[in-house]
Amino acid sequence: MIASRALLLGRLLQRVASSPATRATVRNQLVRHGHDVAYRMNGPKPDMMVRVGAQVAGGMMWWWVLWHLFHEYEHITGEFDYPDPTLWTNAELGIPADDE
Repeated sequence: MIASRALLLGRLLQRVASSPATRATVRNQLVRHGHDVAYRMNGPKPDMMVRVGAQVAGGMMWWWVLWHLFHEYEHITGEFDYPDPTLWTNAELGIPADDE
């Protein structure tokens, strides 16, 4: 099956390549460089001010996050002390007495 498909493709390419109309079209094709193409490649590099602005904005964001983590850590750890589970009684834990 692959051989038959390759044969058909070869005949098609031979017919297209031998046609005088297609040769003239390929030679006279215009190449326009009006914009940057980013398909499967990197886009244009941003300006220096954009890169510096992004670094400054990222620095300010991390400063804000780390400042509040240091000064308002209760948002993460909670406001109240965690109770000591060794001080809980069996009744509070719902454990029945040994004599039952």
